Amino acid sequence: MCHIFASQCPASYAFETRSIRLNGQSTSIRLEKIFWGVLETVAARQGMSVPKFISTLHSEVLAIRGEAPNFTSHLRCVCLVSLEGSLYAGAAACDTDGAAEAA
Repeated sequence: MCHIFASQCPASYAFETRSIRLNGQSTSIRLEKIFWGVLETVAARQGMSVPKFISTLHSEVLAIRGEAPNFTSHLRCVCLVSLEGSLYAGAAACDTDGAAEAA
């Protein structure tokens, strides 16, 4: 099992920095490439570009929390929550299919 994780392509965890405007201010966000890929998927599901999704998310965090401490870590957590939700959604679909087959 560790081979699956240890043999991961180094390019997937190489850093990539992107410039984004958050609330009218230009900033840079540095994430591993694999997280940018997940954010692209999440943004597409929301019908947004990655910059628009991140900007909207940042605004919502500010509205809820009043600040966005360690926003880059928040983005990584968004990716994990999204992937975890996909796993649960897949499990629910399997449970539904299994129930239908059993009936």
